[in-house]
Amino acid sequence: MKKIATLLGSASFAIAGPAMAADIVIGVPNWASVNATAHILEVVIEENLGLDVELQNGTNPIVFEAMDSGSMHVHPEVWMPNQQNLHDTYVKENGTVVMNQNPVQAEQGMCVPTYIAEQYDIKSIDDLSDPDKVAIFDTDGNGTPEVWIGAPGWASTVVEKIRAKSYGYDQIFELTEYEETIAYANLANATKAGDPWIGFCYSPHYIFVTQDLTVLEEPPHDPATWTIVQPTDDPDWLSKSEASSAWNGATLHLHYAKELEESYPEVAALFSNYQMTGDDLSAMGKALAVDNIEAADFAKEWVAANEDTVIGWLTN
Repeated sequence: MKKIATLLGSASFAIAGPAMAADIVIGVPNWASVNATAHILEVVIEENLGLDVELQNGTNPIVFEAMDSGSMHVHPEVWMPNQQNLHDTYVKENGTVVMNQNPVQAEQGMCVPTYIAEQYDIKSIDDLSDPDKVAIFDTDGNGTPEVWIGAPGWASTVVEKIRAKSYGYDQIFELTEYEETIAYANLANATKAGDPWIGFCYSPHYIFVTQDLTVLEEPPHDPATWTIVQPTDDPDWLSKSEASSAWNGATLHLHYAKELEESYPEVAALFSNYQMTGDDLSAMGKALAVDNIEAADFAKEWVAANEDTVIGWLTN
């Protein structure tokens, strides 16, 4: 980091902040790319701003609530519109959280391996309502095919349950929820053996680097067909919700606690300037989840190899 140290050496970063176990606390939800970016931000802040950084695991609601209260300071990878309700509460209503304006473009949907799409002619969301076609996904032999709709606690998992109901394939499939690492390990094993697999997919993600996948075709997104009621808002949320067209184009944004603008303005500026590409995030996820590189080791190597990018975050 000699180049960065030379450039920033004349600046003073002795900033007064609140008394905490760590100066900056980074929230880390449960997927690979956000774990990588959290560690990268930790390295950048500690090596260049001289502050103590702590990483804490937490779900999306927990991280937002903590940013609101001041016990956490940043969520590196907020999916929008998945987290629209949290964004509206803490960014728009409370004004305690700020959204970075350098988004990564993303997409979401249901995927099958391309060899399954071609061999069994499963290329559209409508094909999931054909019992004869989807019988191949009955992997446990109980007479009911299974589809992975996401991990517990993901906002997208709630929406995928609504989408399954809206398209009607919840009447045919068992909708399964479990951790992403298990789901995509199952995908890797299935493709290696040439077996069926179907589940939720999103990009940027390493699975599009390691696998040949087909995203099932759907009607274009129509806001009139989307009514999302959260389980926390109404016990009848599922019956009152609808999502019978494709996801709207998604974006990923870093969000950070607004109080940093007063307590640690250089950190707030870093978070405001921060920017990643979709290819970067996919490669990061692969490094951690597939290549089994430790997140801390990966972060140090990434920062050393991307000095110009880091300088941009620190000085723009």
